Amino acid sequence: MARIGFRLEEEGRRLRVEGSISPPGDKSITHRALILAALSRTRVELAGVLTAHDAKSTARVLRQLGVGVGPLRRGQGVEVCGRAWRRPKGTLNCGNSGTTVRLVLGCSAGHRFETRLTGDASLRRRPMRRVTELLVEMGAEVKGEGEDGLPISIRGGSLTPYRCESPVASAQLKSALLLAGLTGGVAVTVCEPARSRDHTERLFRYLGLDIHVEGNEIEFRGPGDWPITEPYELRVPGDASSAAFLVAAAILADEGELEITNVGVNPTRTGYLRVLERMGANIRRENETEICGEPVADIRVGPTELFGTEVEAGEIPGLIDEIPMLAGLASQAAGETVFRSVGELRVKESNRLALIADNLRALGASASVEGDDLYIMGSDARLRGRVETARDHRLAMAFTVLGTAEGAEIELSETGSAGVSYPGFLEDLRMVTGG
Repeated sequence: MARIGFRLEEEGRRLRVEGSISPPGDKSITHRALILAALSRTRVELAGVLTAHDAKSTARVLRQLGVGVGPLRRGQGVEVCGRAWRRPKGTLNCGNSGTTVRLVLGCSAGHRFETRLTGDASLRRRPMRRVTELLVEMGAEVKGEGEDGLPISIRGGSLTPYRCESPVASAQLKSALLLAGLTGGVAVTVCEPARSRDHTERLFRYLGLDIHVEGNEIEFRGPGDWPITEPYELRVPGDASSAAFLVAAAILADEGELEITNVGVNPTRTGYLRVLERMGANIRRENETEICGEPVADIRVGPTELFGTEVEAGEIPGLIDEIPMLAGLASQAAGETVFRSVGELRVKESNRLALIADNLRALGASASVEGDDLYIMGSDARLRGRVETARDHRLAMAFTVLGTAEGAEIELSETGSAGVSYPGFLEDLRMVTGG
Protein backbone atom coordinates (compact mmCIF):
# COMPACT_ATOMS: atom_id res chain seq x y z
CA MET A 1 0.00 0.00 0.00
CA ALA A 2 1.24 3.51 -0.81
CA ARG A 3 0.20 7.13 -0.42
CA ILE A 4 -3.53 7.49 -0.81
CA GLY A 5 -6.37 9.65 0.06
CA PHE A 6 -9.58 11.45 0.25
CA ARG A 7 -8.96 14.77 1.95
CA LEU A 8 -11.91 16.65 3.44
CA GLU A 9 -11.15 20.35 3.00
CA GLU A 10 -12.63 22.71 5.55
CA GLU A 11 -13.68 25.37 3.04
CA GLY A 12 -16.98 24.14 1.61
CA ARG A 13 -16.56 20.73 3.30
CA ARG A 14 -15.76 19.04 -0.02
CA LEU A 15 -14.37 15.52 -0.19
CA ARG A 16 -11.32 15.40 -2.43
CA VAL A 17 -9.79 12.15 -3.67
CA GLU A 18 -6.13 11.95 -4.62
CA GLY A 19 -3.08 9.69 -4.45
CA SER A 20 -2.36 6.03 -5.16
CA ILE A 21 -3.27 2.71 -3.55
CA SER A 22 -2.88 -1.00 -4.33
CA PRO A 23 -5.55 -3.55 -3.38
CA PRO A 24 -4.58 -6.80 -1.62
CA GLY A 25 -3.87 -9.95 -3.64
CA ASP A 26 -6.66 -11.56 -5.63
CA LYS A 27 -8.68 -13.96 -3.48
CA SER A 28 -9.79 -16.29 -6.28
CA ILE A 29 -6.31 -16.59 -7.73
CA THR A 30 -4.72 -17.06 -4.30
CA HIS A 31 -6.92 -20.10 -3.57
CA ARG A 32 -6.07 -21.67 -6.93
CA ALA A 33 -2.36 -20.85 -6.78
CA LEU A 34 -2.06 -22.44 -3.32
CA ILE A 35 -3.93 -25.57 -4.40
CA LEU A 36 -2.04 -26.07 -7.66
CA ALA A 37 1.26 -25.50 -5.87
CA ALA A 38 0.21 -28.09 -3.29
CA LEU A 39 -0.54 -30.59 -6.08
CA SER A 40 2.92 -30.09 -7.57
CA ARG A 41 5.93 -32.15 -6.52
CA THR A 42 8.31 -29.28 -5.98
CA ARG A 43 8.94 -26.00 -4.17
CA VAL A 44 6.77 -23.11 -5.33
CA GLU A 45 7.32 -19.46 -4.40
CA LEU A 46 4.10 -17.42 -4.35
CA ALA A 47 4.20 -13.61 -4.30
CA GLY A 48 1.34 -11.18 -3.77
CA VAL A 49 -0.97 -13.74 -2.16
CA LEU A 50 -3.97 -12.59 -0.18
CA THR A 51 -3.50 -13.00 3.57
CA ALA A 52 -7.19 -12.75 4.52
CA HIS A 53 -9.25 -15.29 6.48
CA ASP A 54 -10.47 -17.25 3.43
CA ALA A 55 -6.97 -17.70 2.02
CA LYS A 56 -5.73 -18.82 5.43
CA SER A 57 -8.51 -21.43 5.46
CA THR A 58 -7.15 -22.93 2.25
CA ALA A 59 -3.58 -22.90 3.60
CA ARG A 60 -4.70 -24.58 6.84
CA VAL A 61 -6.58 -27.31 4.98
CA LEU A 62 -3.60 -28.02 2.73
CA ARG A 63 -1.34 -28.39 5.76
CA GLN A 64 -3.77 -30.97 7.18
CA LEU A 65 -3.40 -32.85 3.89
CA GLY A 66 0.35 -33.09 4.42
CA VAL A 67 1.51 -30.19 2.27
CA GLY A 68 4.16 -27.76 3.48
CA VAL A 69 2.64 -24.27 3.32
CA GLY A 70 4.44 -21.34 4.89
CA PRO A 71 2.65 -18.65 6.93
CA LEU A 72 0.51 -16.13 5.06
CA ARG A 73 1.79 -12.74 6.22
CA ARG A 74 0.97 -9.40 4.69
CA GLY A 75 3.69 -8.12 2.40
CA GLN A 76 5.60 -11.41 2.37
CA GLY A 77 5.90 -14.28 -0.07
CA VAL A 78 4.71 -17.80 0.69
CA GLU A 79 6.64 -21.01 0.06
CA VAL A 80 4.66 -24.15 -0.75
CA CYS A 81 6.37 -27.54 -0.79
CA GLY A 82 4.08 -29.61 -2.98
CA ARG A 83 3.89 -33.33 -2.36
CA ALA A 84 1.50 -36.28 -2.50
CA TRP A 85 -1.55 -35.60 -0.37
CA ARG A 86 -2.22 -37.92 2.56
CA ARG A 87 -5.36 -38.79 4.42
CA PRO A 88 -6.00 -36.12 7.07
CA LYS A 89 -6.26 -37.17 10.69
CA GLY A 90 -9.28 -35.01 11.39
CA THR A 91 -12.05 -33.06 9.70
CA LEU A 92 -10.94 -30.27 7.40
CA ASN A 93 -12.45 -26.98 8.62
CA CYS A 94 -12.86 -24.60 5.67
CA GLY A 95 -14.02 -21.69 7.82
CA ASN A 96 -16.22 -19.32 5.84
CA SER A 97 -14.65 -20.11 2.47
CA GLY A 98 -16.93 -21.66 -0.14
CA THR A 99 -14.08 -21.63 -2.65
CA THR A 100 -11.90 -23.69 -0.31
CA VAL A 101 -14.46 -26.43 0.26
CA ARG A 102 -15.61 -26.76 -3.36
CA LEU A 103 -12.10 -26.78 -4.84
CA VAL A 104 -10.82 -29.24 -2.23
CA LEU A 105 -13.83 -31.46 -2.94
CA GLY A 106 -12.76 -31.51 -6.58
CA CYS A 107 -9.16 -32.38 -5.70
CA SER A 108 -10.31 -35.06 -3.26
CA ALA A 109 -12.29 -36.83 -5.99
CA GLY A 110 -8.98 -37.99 -7.42
CA HIS A 111 -7.47 -39.18 -4.12
CA ARG A 112 -8.31 -42.67 -2.88
CA PHE A 113 -8.82 -41.90 0.77
CA GLU A 114 -11.71 -40.43 2.70
CA THR A 115 -11.76 -36.73 3.49
CA ARG A 116 -14.35 -35.04 5.69
CA LEU A 117 -14.98 -31.32 5.29
CA THR A 118 -16.94 -28.80 7.31
CA GLY A 119 -17.04 -25.05 7.90
CA ASP A 120 -18.54 -22.34 10.05
CA ALA A 121 -22.29 -21.89 10.53
CA SER A 122 -22.62 -19.73 7.43
CA LEU A 123 -20.70 -22.14 5.18
CA ARG A 124 -22.62 -25.14 6.50
CA ARG A 125 -25.80 -23.55 5.12
CA ARG A 126 -24.44 -23.07 1.60
CA PRO A 127 -25.41 -25.57 -1.14
CA MET A 128 -22.87 -28.25 -2.08
CA ARG A 129 -24.98 -30.75 -4.01
CA ARG A 130 -24.53 -28.99 -7.33
CA VAL A 131 -20.83 -29.92 -7.06
CA THR A 132 -20.96 -33.26 -5.23
CA GLU A 133 -23.55 -34.79 -7.59
CA LEU A 134 -21.22 -34.21 -10.53
CA LEU A 135 -18.21 -35.63 -8.69
CA VAL A 136 -20.26 -38.77 -7.92
CA GLU A 137 -21.05 -39.08 -11.63
CA MET A 138 -17.30 -38.98 -12.29
CA GLY A 139 -16.73 -41.88 -9.86
CA ALA A 140 -16.21 -40.40 -6.38
CA GLU A 141 -18.15 -41.50 -3.30
CA VAL A 142 -19.83 -38.75 -1.30
CA LYS A 143 -21.69 -38.91 2.00
CA GLY A 144 -23.48 -35.88 3.39
CA GLU A 145 -24.81 -35.43 6.89
CA GLY A 146 -27.45 -32.90 5.85
CA GLU A 147 -29.74 -32.32 2.91
CA ASP A 148 -27.41 -30.17 0.83
CA GLY A 149 -24.63 -28.76 2.97
CA LEU A 150 -21.67 -29.56 5.16
CA PRO A 151 -20.30 -31.67 6.77
CA ILE A 152 -19.49 -33.87 3.76
CA SER A 153 -17.23 -36.91 3.42
CA ILE A 154 -15.70 -37.76 0.04
CA ARG A 155 -13.64 -40.73 -1.08
CA GLY A 156 -11.93 -40.55 -4.44
CA GLY A 157 -12.33 -43.38 -6.86
CA SER A 158 -11.35 -44.47 -10.33
CA LEU A 159 -12.69 -41.48 -12.24
CA THR A 160 -14.00 -41.57 -15.79
CA PRO A 161 -13.72 -38.86 -18.47
CA TYR A 162 -16.59 -36.45 -17.99
CA ARG A 163 -18.61 -33.92 -19.93
CA CYS A 164 -20.79 -31.47 -17.98
CA GLU A 165 -23.55 -29.30 -19.40
CA SER A 166 -23.63 -26.97 -16.42
CA PRO A 167 -27.03 -25.40 -15.62
CA VAL A 168 -25.30 -22.41 -13.98
CA ALA A 169 -22.27 -20.28 -14.75
CA SER A 170 -20.18 -21.09 -11.67
CA ALA A 171 -16.42 -20.76 -11.45
CA GLN A 172 -16.34 -22.91 -8.32
CA LEU A 173 -18.30 -25.76 -9.92
CA LYS A 174 -16.19 -25.60 -13.09
CA SER A 175 -12.93 -25.46 -11.13
CA ALA A 176 -13.93 -28.41 -8.93
CA LEU A 177 -14.47 -30.55 -12.04
CA LEU A 178 -11.23 -29.44 -13.67
CA LEU A 179 -9.28 -30.20 -10.50
CA ALA A 180 -10.98 -33.60 -10.27
CA GLY A 181 -9.80 -34.27 -13.82
CA LEU A 182 -6.28 -33.18 -12.89
CA THR A 183 -5.98 -35.32 -9.75
CA GLY A 184 -7.93 -38.24 -11.23
CA GLY A 185 -6.00 -38.21 -14.49
CA VAL A 186 -9.01 -37.91 -16.82
CA ALA A 187 -10.30 -35.50 -19.43
CA VAL A 188 -13.08 -33.09 -18.47
CA THR A 189 -15.25 -30.80 -20.58
CA VAL A 190 -17.50 -28.14 -19.05
CA CYS A 191 -20.09 -26.20 -21.03
CA GLU A 192 -21.44 -23.11 -19.24
CA PRO A 193 -24.54 -21.07 -20.09
CA ALA A 194 -22.34 -17.96 -19.75
CA ARG A 195 -18.65 -17.41 -19.06
CA SER A 196 -17.75 -17.45 -15.37
CA ARG A 197 -14.39 -16.23 -14.05
CA ASP A 198 -11.61 -18.17 -15.73
CA HIS A 199 -8.67 -18.06 -13.32
CA THR A 200 -8.41 -21.87 -13.18
CA GLU A 201 -8.18 -22.14 -16.96
CA ARG A 202 -5.55 -19.41 -17.11
CA LEU A 203 -3.43 -21.04 -14.38
CA PHE A 204 -3.74 -24.44 -16.05
CA ARG A 205 -2.53 -22.93 -19.30
CA TYR A 206 0.29 -20.97 -17.62
CA LEU A 207 1.51 -24.17 -15.95
CA GLY A 208 1.56 -26.03 -19.26
CA LEU A 209 -1.60 -28.12 -18.90
CA ASP A 210 -3.57 -29.06 -22.00
CA ILE A 211 -6.71 -26.92 -21.74
CA HIS A 212 -8.71 -25.33 -24.54
CA VAL A 213 -11.50 -22.75 -24.43
CA GLU A 214 -13.93 -22.05 -27.23
CA GLY A 215 -16.86 -19.83 -26.40
CA ASN A 216 -18.47 -21.18 -23.24
CA GLU A 217 -16.90 -24.63 -23.58
CA ILE A 218 -13.79 -25.53 -21.59
CA GLU A 219 -11.97 -28.73 -22.54
CA PHE A 220 -9.24 -30.20 -20.32
CA ARG A 221 -7.58 -33.03 -22.21
CA GLY A 222 -5.81 -34.65 -19.26
CA PRO A 223 -2.85 -34.00 -16.95
CA GLY A 224 -0.11 -34.98 -19.40
CA ASP A 225 3.27 -34.48 -17.69
CA TRP A 226 1.71 -33.23 -14.44
CA PRO A 227 2.78 -32.98 -11.66
CA ILE A 228 5.44 -30.33 -12.12
CA THR A 229 8.75 -31.34 -10.53
CA GLU A 230 10.89 -28.25 -11.24
CA PRO A 231 10.63 -25.30 -8.80
CA TYR A 232 8.66 -22.33 -10.11
CA GLU A 233 7.24 -18.97 -9.06
CA LEU A 234 3.77 -17.42 -9.29
CA ARG A 235 2.77 -13.83 -8.68
CA VAL A 236 -0.80 -12.92 -7.75
CA PRO A 237 -2.18 -9.57 -9.01
CA GLY A 238 -4.36 -7.21 -6.96
CA ASP A 239 -7.94 -8.30 -6.34
CA ALA A 240 -10.48 -6.84 -8.77
CA SER A 241 -13.30 -7.18 -6.25
CA SER A 242 -11.38 -5.38 -3.49
CA ALA A 243 -10.49 -2.64 -5.96
CA ALA A 244 -14.22 -2.20 -6.63
CA PHE A 245 -14.76 -0.69 -3.17
CA LEU A 246 -11.97 1.82 -3.76
CA VAL A 247 -13.48 2.68 -7.14
CA ALA A 248 -16.84 3.25 -5.46
CA ALA A 249 -15.32 5.48 -2.79
CA ALA A 250 -13.65 7.62 -5.47
CA ILE A 251 -16.93 7.95 -7.40
CA LEU A 252 -18.74 9.14 -4.26
CA ALA A 253 -16.16 11.88 -3.58
CA ASP A 254 -16.68 15.50 -4.67
CA GLU A 255 -13.48 16.16 -6.61
CA GLY A 256 -10.02 14.85 -7.45
CA GLU A 257 -8.81 11.51 -8.78
CA LEU A 258 -7.59 8.22 -7.30
CA GLU A 259 -5.04 5.84 -8.83
CA ILE A 260 -5.51 2.15 -8.00
CA THR A 261 -2.43 0.18 -9.03
CA ASN A 262 -1.72 -3.47 -9.86
CA VAL A 263 -5.37 -4.41 -10.36
CA GLY A 264 -6.33 -7.65 -12.07
CA VAL A 265 -8.46 -6.71 -15.08
CA ASN A 266 -9.43 -10.18 -16.25
CA PRO A 267 -12.51 -9.64 -18.50
CA THR A 268 -14.46 -12.27 -16.52
CA ARG A 269 -13.94 -10.18 -13.35
CA THR A 270 -14.38 -6.59 -14.52
CA GLY A 271 -18.03 -6.55 -15.51
CA TYR A 272 -18.59 -3.99 -12.76
CA LEU A 273 -16.27 -1.54 -14.54
CA ARG A 274 -18.27 -1.89 -17.75
CA VAL A 275 -21.51 -1.28 -15.85
CA LEU A 276 -20.10 1.79 -14.09
CA GLU A 277 -18.86 3.19 -17.41
CA ARG A 278 -22.38 2.69 -18.78
CA MET A 279 -23.69 4.60 -15.76
CA GLY A 280 -21.40 7.51 -16.65
CA ALA A 281 -18.22 6.83 -14.65
CA ASN A 282 -14.93 8.05 -16.11
CA ILE A 283 -12.56 5.10 -15.56
CA ARG A 284 -9.18 4.89 -17.29
CA ARG A 285 -6.78 1.94 -17.52
CA GLU A 286 -3.04 2.55 -17.73
CA ASN A 287 0.17 0.48 -17.78
CA GLU A 288 -1.62 -2.66 -18.98
CA THR A 289 0.50 -5.81 -18.76
CA GLU A 290 0.21 -9.53 -17.96
CA ILE A 291 1.27 -11.41 -14.82
CA CYS A 292 1.29 -15.22 -14.84
CA GLY A 293 -1.38 -15.35 -17.52
CA GLU A 294 -3.59 -12.65 -15.95
CA PRO A 295 -4.11 -9.14 -17.41
CA VAL A 296 -3.18 -6.37 -14.97
CA ALA A 297 -3.47 -2.57 -15.11
CA ASP A 298 -3.57 0.63 -13.09
CA ILE A 299 -6.99 2.27 -12.81
CA ARG A 300 -7.72 5.98 -12.52
CA VAL A 301 -11.15 7.11 -11.37
CA GLY A 302 -12.75 10.18 -9.85
CA PRO A 303 -16.10 11.57 -8.74
CA THR A 304 -19.02 10.98 -11.09
CA GLU A 305 -22.72 11.71 -11.27
CA LEU A 306 -24.16 8.30 -12.15
CA PHE A 307 -27.27 7.37 -14.10
CA GLY A 308 -29.37 4.24 -13.64
CA THR A 309 -28.98 1.25 -15.94
CA GLU A 310 -30.20 -2.29 -16.49
CA VAL A 311 -27.78 -5.12 -15.76
CA GLU A 312 -28.75 -8.12 -17.88
CA ALA A 313 -28.68 -11.75 -16.73
CA GLY A 314 -25.72 -12.56 -18.99
CA GLU A 315 -23.60 -9.92 -17.23
CA ILE A 316 -24.18 -11.25 -13.71
CA PRO A 317 -21.47 -14.01 -13.60
CA GLY A 318 -18.81 -11.37 -14.31
CA LEU A 319 -19.85 -9.09 -11.45
CA ILE A 320 -21.69 -11.27 -8.92
CA ASP A 321 -19.42 -10.26 -6.02
CA GLU A 322 -19.67 -6.56 -6.85
CA ILE A 323 -23.48 -6.32 -6.79
CA PRO A 324 -23.59 -5.03 -3.17
CA MET A 325 -21.23 -2.22 -4.17
CA LEU A 326 -23.11 -1.49 -7.41
CA ALA A 327 -26.43 -1.50 -5.56
CA GLY A 328 -25.10 1.06 -3.09
CA LEU A 329 -23.96 3.34 -5.91
CA ALA A 330 -27.29 2.81 -7.70
CA SER A 331 -29.05 4.32 -4.68
CA GLN A 332 -27.11 7.53 -5.42
CA ALA A 333 -27.64 7.48 -9.20
CA ALA A 334 -30.28 9.36 -11.20
CA GLY A 335 -33.14 7.06 -12.19
CA GLU A 336 -33.74 3.34 -11.74
CA THR A 337 -31.20 0.53 -11.84
CA VAL A 338 -32.31 -3.08 -12.35
CA PHE A 339 -30.22 -6.22 -11.74
CA ARG A 340 -31.72 -9.18 -13.61
CA SER A 341 -31.54 -12.83 -12.49
CA VAL A 342 -29.57 -12.35 -9.29
CA GLY A 343 -31.19 -15.19 -7.32
CA GLU A 344 -27.72 -16.68 -6.78
CA LEU A 345 -27.19 -13.93 -4.20
CA ARG A 346 -29.53 -15.79 -1.86
CA VAL A 347 -26.93 -18.54 -1.32
CA LYS A 348 -23.80 -16.49 -0.76
CA GLU A 349 -22.29 -15.89 2.69
CA SER A 350 -25.70 -14.48 3.57
CA ASN A 351 -28.97 -13.95 1.73
CA ARG A 352 -27.37 -10.99 0.03
CA LEU A 353 -30.35 -10.33 -2.21
CA ALA A 354 -32.75 -9.75 0.67
CA LEU A 355 -30.19 -7.92 2.82
CA ILE A 356 -29.21 -5.47 0.07
CA ALA A 357 -32.84 -4.44 -0.40
CA ASP A 358 -33.70 -4.46 3.32
CA ASN A 359 -30.66 -2.42 4.29
CA LEU A 360 -31.14 0.17 1.55
CA ARG A 361 -34.75 0.64 2.64
CA ALA A 362 -33.60 0.94 6.27
CA LEU A 363 -31.41 3.85 5.16
CA GLY A 364 -34.28 5.59 3.38
CA ALA A 365 -33.52 4.44 -0.18
CA SER A 366 -35.98 2.78 -2.56
CA ALA A 367 -35.18 -0.90 -3.22
CA SER A 368 -37.26 -3.99 -3.92
CA VAL A 369 -36.93 -7.60 -5.01
CA GLU A 370 -39.33 -9.08 -7.55
CA GLY A 371 -38.64 -12.77 -8.18
CA ASP A 372 -34.91 -12.90 -8.91
CA ASP A 373 -34.64 -9.25 -9.99
CA LEU A 374 -33.42 -6.36 -7.83
CA TYR A 375 -34.80 -2.85 -8.40
CA ILE A 376 -33.21 0.32 -6.97
CA MET A 377 -34.46 3.86 -7.53
CA GLY A 378 -31.77 6.45 -6.98
CA SER A 379 -32.28 9.75 -5.21
CA ASP A 380 -30.35 12.54 -3.57
CA ALA A 381 -31.85 11.81 -0.15
CA ARG A 382 -29.30 11.52 2.65
CA LEU A 383 -28.86 7.95 3.85
CA ARG A 384 -29.36 7.48 7.56
CA GLY A 385 -29.98 4.37 9.62
CA ARG A 386 -28.59 1.00 10.71
CA VAL A 387 -27.29 -1.78 8.47
CA GLU A 388 -27.29 -5.49 9.32
CA THR A 389 -24.33 -7.15 7.60
CA ALA A 390 -25.02 -10.73 8.80
CA ARG A 391 -21.20 -10.90 9.00
CA ASP A 392 -21.02 -10.87 5.19
CA HIS A 393 -17.78 -9.18 4.11
CA ARG A 394 -19.14 -7.81 0.83
CA LEU A 395 -22.08 -6.18 2.59
CA ALA A 396 -19.90 -4.76 5.35
CA MET A 397 -17.53 -3.14 2.86
CA ALA A 398 -20.23 -1.92 0.48
CA PHE A 399 -22.22 -0.14 3.18
CA THR A 400 -19.09 1.20 4.86
CA VAL A 401 -18.15 2.87 1.56
CA LEU A 402 -21.71 4.09 1.07
CA GLY A 403 -21.32 5.80 4.43
CA THR A 404 -18.84 8.21 2.79
CA ALA A 405 -21.65 9.69 0.63
CA GLU A 406 -22.56 13.29 1.36
CA GLY A 407 -24.67 13.59 4.49
CA ALA A 408 -24.76 9.84 5.16
CA GLU A 409 -25.02 8.63 8.75
CA ILE A 410 -24.82 4.84 8.65
CA GLU A 411 -24.31 2.50 11.61
CA LEU A 412 -23.20 -1.06 10.76
CA SER A 413 -23.83 -4.11 12.91
CA GLU A 414 -20.15 -5.01 12.48
CA THR A 415 -17.20 -4.37 10.19
CA GLY A 416 -14.78 -7.12 11.21
CA SER A 417 -16.01 -9.45 8.47
CA ALA A 418 -14.18 -7.28 5.93
CA GLY A 419 -11.07 -9.24 6.92
CA VAL A 420 -12.47 -12.28 5.08
CA SER A 421 -11.26 -10.79 1.79
CA TYR A 422 -9.60 -7.41 2.46
CA PRO A 423 -7.20 -7.21 5.42
CA GLY A 424 -6.71 -3.59 6.38
CA PHE A 425 -9.84 -2.39 4.58
CA LEU A 426 -11.01 -0.12 7.37
CA GLU A 427 -7.54 1.34 7.84
CA ASP A 428 -7.28 2.06 4.11
CA LEU A 429 -10.71 3.65 4.03
CA ARG A 430 -9.97 5.77 7.11
CA MET A 431 -6.83 7.03 5.39
CA VAL A 432 -8.65 7.87 2.19
CA THR A 433 -11.50 9.60 3.96
CA GLY A 434 -9.50 11.27 6.69
CA GLY A 435 -11.67 9.40 9.21
